[in-house]
Parts: sequence; structure tokens; C-alpha cells
Amino acid sequence: MTAEILTVGTEILLGNIVNHNAAFLSQELAALGVSVFRHTSVGDNHERLATALAHAFENADIVITTGGLGPTQDDITKTVAAEFFGVELEIHEESLACIRARFAGRELPQNVERNALVPVNARVFPNDHGCAPGICMVSNEVHQSLQTSPQSKQPQASNIDKILIMLPGPPHEMQPMFLNYVAAFLREKSNGVFVSRTLKLVGIGETAAETTLSDLINAQTNPTIAPYAKLGEVHIRITASALDEAAAATLITPITEEIYSRLGEYIYADDSDPSFAEVVLTKLAAQNKTLAVAESCTGGLICANIVAVSGCSDIFREGFITYSNEAKIARLAVPAEIIEKHGAVSEETAAAMAEGAARAANAAVGLSTTGIAGPGGGTPEKPVGLVYIGLHIVGRGTFVSKHNVVGTRNEVRTRTGILALDFLRRNL
Repeated sequence: MTAEILTVGTEILLGNIVNHNAAFLSQELAALGVSVFRHTSVGDNHERLATALAHAFENADIVITTGGLGPTQDDITKTVAAEFFGVELEIHEESLACIRARFAGRELPQNVERNALVPVNARVFPNDHGCAPGICMVSNEVHQSLQTSPQSKQPQASNIDKILIMLPGPPHEMQPMFLNYVAAFLREKSNGVFVSRTLKLVGIGETAAETTLSDLINAQTNPTIAPYAKLGEVHIRITASALDEAAAATLITPITEEIYSRLGEYIYADDSDPSFAEVVLTKLAAQNKTLAVAESCTGGLICANIVAVSGCSDIFREGFITYSNEAKIARLAVPAEIIEKHGAVSEETAAAMAEGAARAANAAVGLSTTGIAGPGGGTPEKPVGLVYIGLHIVGRGTFVSKHNVVGTRNEVRTRTGILALDFLRRNL
């Protein structure tokens, strides 16, 4: 089956909100064996939405809309859909009861009960986190025609198996509705699955990774191999189509093993979890090592990634944001003469910061960053993007890596944080 995702809302077109719904739905549909043909966004305009629905059904078996199901005048999705399929709207009593229960003991907001209006013969998906239920319409239930009427110039339906699913726009309502109700409905309609496995890499660029795998990519059929870049990382997604998940996994395994044989040193995780910081903390825990971090140019980004991991307090001792020279000297006991002789951005200062962090926090490992994030402050000798990462491991010594990081100020900071965690991972 093929699908089109149709996002409804002028706020999407204006850029006021980011369309996270389309990405979520594409991933979930792929797992159900449904190929997404196209993403479309349309504003809150009756005629344009009707036209978008007609165009979507020209190529897709399933159209999933998000947004426009609320009670206000610009919430037009179900009205347009009812016209499209040639049916009226009616009150869905169960949804109305849920809305009233949701506001029990409070005055009902104006027009909120209009959320319970649904097209006749529609299937309804409960909304456990809001008022607007999800709606499903199947064309062979309404017996209309999917052609455009020359007289009315309005799209109408025919007796063919086309499915329209309308979901609320807020992600905290849409996502659980899809996972808890819609996915089961679509699973019954699908005759196969797409299964994906994602390898997450650090320390290699997208071009280099793709070049290393070029023969596999050029020969791909089923499964497919898709490298794509993220800030500071490269992800490689292997996707197989099969009748069931076990058969798809059988297709994916040999390709994955071959990629590991070529790029294994860069792979830090297999599939979406865990996070990079969690991988590093797991390695530290396995060696019964504690960690302290001293940050200059990254300004706390490394510490933020670490404390986002549940249970990090067993490993993470302390973080120091020592942005100024005075802070490096006072908090980490970096000798003033090192900074005076070599500068704050230097191999020597990075080493002293890592050692100072471990010592001050009584930790087994000290990690540090110092660099020039830009856009100003660079010199011919020390350009913007020059970064040093220091690592001190008690009983083993101190190590420093030098990098020339490209990008905006925040990109330099983010990439440096990832490089620092990778430097730690590789030396454990």
C-alpha cells in the first residue's frame, strides 16, 4: 500500500510550527509496510484542501491528514472530507460523552462539543489526550466516485478501496492515537512489513561513509541502504521489505554484518537507542569509573547530554564550566604559566583542565574542551573552529586530541561535544 501524509494548517506554511507529525507518521507507516508516496502541506482553505485530497488519492491508497479537527471556523478537515465522500456530519455520541466527562465539574468551553461531529459511517478512533477524535473513512463504505465532477468541480468518491484517516494536529494527541488505535487498523490492511535497522556513527563524515559502502549501495535491491548526516553524526539505515518481521530481519542481518566489518570502529549504537552519552556512561560503569567534565568552548553541552541519561549520578561526579582564564586557574588549578605561555586554547591547557577536573571531583576520569567557537576571536595561528579535547584517566595518563571544526558557533560547540564523548569512548 502507498500513502500520502497531508498536513493541514496555515501555521505550518507560515513556519510558525515545525511539521514533526509527517516525520513520525512516515517512520510508523514504514514499519507497517506502507510506503509513503508524498508529504503535502495545505493551509486552512476549503477549496485548496479539497483539491489536495483529490490529488493525494490519485496516487495513494491511504491519505492521512493531521490538523483541522477542532471546533473553530478554520478547522475544516472533516467538513471537506465529508463533502469529498458525499456524506453529512453527525454527532458521535461516544465522543460527545468523552468530551463532557473531560470537563466534568467545569463549564464547557464554547463550541467544544463540535469536536464530536464526524462524517456518517466513519470509523472513530478515541482521543485519550484531547477532545477531537480520529476519523477513518473507507471509500467502499460510502459508494461514491473519486473523480472530479465537471459540473461542481468538486472531487467526489467511487467504489474503490481508498482510505482516509484524519488525526488531530497536536503531537501529544496524534502520536498515542496512531500507536494505540490506527496502527492496529492499518496492520490488518497490510500484506507485508518494512523493517529498518539504523547504525549510528561518530568520527566519520557522510561522504567517507558512503564511499566506503559504495559497492553495497550501488548493488542494493532489498534491503536498501541509506546513509544520512546529522549534526556531528552519520546514520546508516538498512530497510528490508518482507511478509513478516522475521523474514525482514533475515535479509537485514548479512548487510549489517558487512557494514560492521567496514565501519565498526565508528559505530556507537545499533538502532535508535541508546543515546551517545548513554553508550559512554555504560562503558564507564562497566569499568567502575567515575567522570568529571571541564568545559570551556562547549559551555555545558557535554554535561547537559550526560545528565539527560537516567542513572547518570552513579557515574557523573561534577561538571565545571570554566570559560574564563581566571576560572580555569581558580576552579581547576590550571597553572597560570601554562595559559600565559601556550594560551587558553592549547594542548597543554586542555590536558591541565582534564587533570584538574578529575582531581577536583575525585573522579577516575577527567574530560575537557577548550577552543574557539567563533565567529570572532580567531587568528591565523589559531583559527575559528580550533578545538582541543583533553582526557585524563587515573593510572593511565593524559591524552589530548586536536580538531578543526567547521560550522556556526553553535555547530562548532555541538560537534566538539560529540567529538569529546567519542574521544572518551575510544580510550576506555
